[in-house]
Amino acid sequence: MKQDYYEILGISKKATPAEIKKAYRQKAVEFHPDKNPGNKAAEEKFKKAAEAYEILSNDNKKARYDQYGHAAFENGGGGGGYGGGGMNMDDIFSQFGDIFGGGFGGGSFGGQSRGRARVKGSNLRIRVKLTLEEIANGVEKKVKVRRKVMAEGATYKTCTTCNGAGQVMRVTNTILGRMQSASTCPTCHGAGEILDKRPKNADSDGLEFKEETVSIKIPAGVTEGVQLKVNGKGNAAPGNNAIDGDLIVVIEEIAHETLKREGTNLHFDLYINFSEAVLGISKNIDTVTGKVKIKIEPGTQSGKILRLRGKGLPSIDNYGNGDLLIHINVWTPQILSTEQEAFFEANKKDENFKPNPSKLDKSFFEKVKDMFS
Repeated sequence: MKQDYYEILGISKKATPAEIKKAYRQKAVEFHPDKNPGNKAAEEKFKKAAEAYEILSNDNKKARYDQYGHAAFENGGGGGGYGGGGMNMDDIFSQFGDIFGGGFGGGSFGGQSRGRARVKGSNLRIRVKLTLEEIANGVEKKVKVRRKVMAEGATYKTCTTCNGAGQVMRVTNTILGRMQSASTCPTCHGAGEILDKRPKNADSDGLEFKEETVSIKIPAGVTEGVQLKVNGKGNAAPGNNAIDGDLIVVIEEIAHETLKREGTNLHFDLYINFSEAVLGISKNIDTVTGKVKIKIEPGTQSGKILRLRGKGLPSIDNYGNGDLLIHINVWTPQILSTEQEAFFEANKKDENFKPNPSKLDKSFFEKVKDMFS
């Protein structure tokens, strides 16, 4: 089981953005590879802290994590904010400009150069529609994605403007002395490389569009609007040192014909006729895992709710399944034959036909209260 992100940073769920940033800064300094050379345990803690910060520093991701835990970012058993592929050092050091106010420069610590940050391609976003049955069981979807990839035959060379550093240095004379500042290279845009050989079918960055079939593993229990991330299936970026963007998968839910969803619970409206309500009957009911047979007891009143425990949808946090609530509606006939009219007229004042609710027969408001409690 993955370690809780709040626990990794040593903070509470009520921590402010400033406290989250401060906690990560402390962990990053404590476990930085330059301060712990050859220490694999420290390096692992360094990566975990960076992954935790990547999620908790983003309001949207933090809200999803607070609601669904690690499962909000999983893709068939994947990990945290990086889609299960883990974080590499370039991803982590790319955060330092924000965390350390540029004190780490282009990725340096303790005077040792880390080199330029890797350029990452843009993300792609698609929507995937799921039925309630697919949501209940989890599903693997194969989708076609049109994404930018490096064209065959494209080659790159070191940028002559920044000599591969990705940054250009500028020295300014001030009254306080000579001040040195760094900015992103205007030629290679920080990549450190420029296109050398461009194939005919490639764009100015040496990239071309190709259609690719991507397999997406969707965990059970997802909800409308949940976003999953497939690492490295977005657009490519130019250069030999670049990494591909990600594919963002937005979940859409297809409305079911008979079942209505409320969180992990499902609702089903069952209509029975007057005779069935009086005499009782067995009925087959739709669920997300097939049909189940239920028994309607004789004398069942309209508005009664039957609860089938565990027949709802699974929780994305593995907290178990919700319930299926069956709402009984007794259908009153509107057109009667002469014989039927005579029968009901004769029994209108019969003691068995007089309303006589007991304490067990809850009012409408009590039923609504029970349903939402």
